[in-house]
Amino acid sequence: MRKMVNQLFRRFYAWRYQRMQEVLQHPFSAQQTQWQNLVLKAKDTEWGRRHQFRKIKTQHDFRQATPLCDYEDLKPYILRMMLGEPHVLWPGRIKWFSKSSGTTSAKSKFIPVSPENLRRCHIRGTWDTMTLFYHQRPDARQFDGKTMLMGGSLSRFEPCPSTIVGDVSAIMIDHMPWAGRPFFIPNRETALLPEWEQKLELHAQTGAREKDIVMIGGVPTWTVVLFRRILEITGKNHMLEVWPNFQLYTHGGVSFIPYRQQFREFFPSDTVNFQEVYNASEGFFAVQDELQGEGMLLLLNNGIFYEFLPMTEWENPNPQTVSLAEVETGKNYAIVISTNGGLWRYLPGDTVMFTSLQPFRIKVTGRTKQYINAFGEEVMVENTDQALAQTCLMMQATVKEYTVAPVYFQSGKRGGHEWLIEFEKSPADMGAFALELDKNLQQLNSDYEAKRYKDMALAPLKLRALPQGSFLNWLKAKGKLGGQHKVPRLANHRTYIEDILDFIGEPV
Repeated sequence: MRKMVNQLFRRFYAWRYQRMQEVLQHPFSAQQTQWQNLVLKAKDTEWGRRHQFRKIKTQHDFRQATPLCDYEDLKPYILRMMLGEPHVLWPGRIKWFSKSSGTTSAKSKFIPVSPENLRRCHIRGTWDTMTLFYHQRPDARQFDGKTMLMGGSLSRFEPCPSTIVGDVSAIMIDHMPWAGRPFFIPNRETALLPEWEQKLELHAQTGAREKDIVMIGGVPTWTVVLFRRILEITGKNHMLEVWPNFQLYTHGGVSFIPYRQQFREFFPSDTVNFQEVYNASEGFFAVQDELQGEGMLLLLNNGIFYEFLPMTEWENPNPQTVSLAEVETGKNYAIVISTNGGLWRYLPGDTVMFTSLQPFRIKVTGRTKQYINAFGEEVMVENTDQALAQTCLMMQATVKEYTVAPVYFQSGKRGGHEWLIEFEKSPADMGAFALELDKNLQQLNSDYEAKRYKDMALAPLKLRALPQGSFLNWLKAKGKLGGQHKVPRLANHRTYIEDILDFIGEPV
């Protein structure tokens, strides 16, 4: 029976793939349609009236009438929506809000998830992901096995109990299409448990018993913890001894580069694929369409209108975006979105780079607030992830977590970078590891290399190896354990790094 169901879905995915190809052949008209629909739908909302959406005829008019926004700009409107007020940023009453953490900031962001945003963006993006996977894998068997999901949790908004808040993963699980529910584990109640450590243990116990799991999705950081626990329970050497039919791990939230080697050890077979998705709290933006290639296919007909802010404009008091037709490969852009959830010319804080223009593929290079440019070195998360992965491969080491911050000039001493790294497998020579890491970072970033030339401007990086569990316990102490919470990789300040060192009792 399951094989028959899987075959039916294979035909469905083949039909969807042809529809996706039609959109890819006409990317600009697809985006024009999305933009027109958004403006037309929101013209009678408070935001639409305030910015005179009825008078807007062109995308140029739209950019002139609507300012670039960050969360603080929209926060007063969103709070009113959470309190039950309709027709504010989007038509109707919105009852669901995704809780976005981004970094370990004590402040959470609440992103409106309208019915349209849920169905035509987030859930559609999941269908797109499987459509592209089935196209790449003729033997794909999502509906002839079990898929495990690691999601967040939901809660009621205390000032207005009819409003529900939670991780976008939890909202999607709660609204999972009926056709998919029999093929997912664990059950809904377990998947949405609020207590992360209890949920992780129940997932591990379920995963240790269930042999026919073929797929799993989740943030790499927490999936690694889950796999370690399953191997501990079962006494197996790797996950294919537990799940012999496993095919696909879909991942997002953080770069997969530092974790790739660990996952290859979990699944030592070329029959297992890793597929990256870009499903943020604000929307499902992109998915990897070539399992062996670089970049994720930008989804152009899912209720999102895209603009891109060049890196040169980030600090400009009157920043100017470029359209999809104007982007270039190899340049960093801050992504700007207008969505069917009521976000208008909104900056989620992610930076992307186009790897292809036919079709449009992107890779996430970091965060607009997670980079280091204290000395003109312009180091992005992509640089540090790659440098660390290269060094680990060379030095036969494995990293759990890391964070980097500047060391400022003081008392005639040169500045530099300080790395806090928690190793899964430590290198034999920590000093040699630091030297190789510094060298690899220079090879990847010419600005950093120039500042490091003969140690004239910047000193060699400083590396501190932290005790096991340091980052996890720090997150737990801040109430940021599990779900989409993650350690900030880079910061142009020392707030995080000093807080971590103080937490574990080491001198700053």
